Amino acid sequence: MKRQKIILYNPKAVFYTMPLALLAIASNLDPQKYDVQIIDGRIEKEPLKRVLSAADGALCLGITALTGNPIRDALRVSRAVKARRPDLPIVWGGWHPSLFPTQTLADEPGIDITVQGQGEVTFREIVGCLSEGESLQNVLGIAFRENGEIMQNPPRPLTDVNRLPGVNYGIAEVEKYFQLKNRRQFDYITSAGCFFRCAFCADPFVYNRKWTALTPERIGEEIERHHRRYQFSDLDFQDETFFTHRKRVAAIAEEFLRRGINITWAGTMRADQGSRMDEAEFALCAESGLRRVLIGVESGSQEMMDWMRKDIKIEQVFECAEKCLRHKIAAIFPFIVGFPGESDASVAATLDMAKRLRSMHPEFDTPIFYFKPYPGSQITREVVNKGYQLPKTIAEWADFDYIGSSGPWVSGEKFRLIERFKFYNRIAGGRNHWYERPLRRLAKWRCDHGFYHLPLEKTVIEKLKPLPRLS
Repeated sequence: MKRQKIILYNPKAVFYTMPLALLAIASNLDPQKYDVQIIDGRIEKEPLKRVLSAADGALCLGITALTGNPIRDALRVSRAVKARRPDLPIVWGGWHPSLFPTQTLADEPGIDITVQGQGEVTFREIVGCLSEGESLQNVLGIAFRENGEIMQNPPRPLTDVNRLPGVNYGIAEVEKYFQLKNRRQFDYITSAGCFFRCAFCADPFVYNRKWTALTPERIGEEIERHHRRYQFSDLDFQDETFFTHRKRVAAIAEEFLRRGINITWAGTMRADQGSRMDEAEFALCAESGLRRVLIGVESGSQEMMDWMRKDIKIEQVFECAEKCLRHKIAAIFPFIVGFPGESDASVAATLDMAKRLRSMHPEFDTPIFYFKPYPGSQITREVVNKGYQLPKTIAEWADFDYIGSSGPWVSGEKFRLIERFKFYNRIAGGRNHWYERPLRRLAKWRCDHGFYHLPLEKTVIEKLKPLPRLS
């Protein structure tokens, strides 16, 4: 029996994480029935040309869509394919269709189906229906067109990830991602969902505060097998909250050591999770190769933390930082400023905490981002109720920059202060070549004294070496 061709497309973006979502849904399809091709706009020279060529004879085209600039490329590809093959079903999944399941269809006639939340089982059922010419009415977790009307089915409960097959990385061009990253860094995810209720995040809306994770034994077996095949030196866990259960993380570390997997690895950690881990568990993780954790702090003001339902304490952040220092683990501590109604005192507290953490070790990074009302979050619902206008169409959402720009709650003066602080704090706390030491001393003096006027050094350096785009 001839296999049916399925095309999956990953839009252009500025980061080179392996397309884990597409790999997961592709791996959940029967390889005896389907020939799945993943085309990644980030690594192809002419991705649209390749998609159009592959679309001939395909059963459907699936696209993962993240809110913001990736939507623009996703729309370009969808429209071009629909013009070439009006009969080809186009399925969008990912964060944006999960948040706007019907609006996406209403805004763009070329999109036929959207998938909400976890997509492995949902996409398999969609493909089965398309293959057999059956109705989509019984497929949970989708919105779709039927007889000219937009329909939305009930949500799909979160599937235990241990019931899903392992990811077949052979569908992707793994070596190209290594080349683009300039390191043999392998991307892997062990869980889906998130238990927590942060008011600035869309996870509680999409996953309803549910979480499911692979067993340590399965992780150990899969990583060992992938390591033998791809010979990577570093492993980046892409979980929302990798350290959700400390005993599970310790068991994963033990699996790495028992199997002799000689790699470094990184993962996401909440401050309350790290504060509950004892020294032996930190030591075990470090021994197994843990090189870096990402701990979202968000604010230096406990009042702001409580308002955004972060459910951590400032003391816990510093407990984690001290443990990382003792066990020689690097850390990234992201912050967010510019919330609606945030006081100058709160912003000052955040800058002060970022400065304190950065000064603890050159391998402690403290990036600062601006709050933008990302759809699906509690804070976004509140600001919309007060009159804030979100983008109204999918084309407007393509212009939504949720990383690089500030919202209307940040004045020009405050924006300049924060941007100057970010520049000098980064230099003051980092490792520098000998010829950069005078600049480091000057940056440290500025941070110590809170003096950021006449930032001539910043102007010159950023002109000579512009910062990379983040979105």
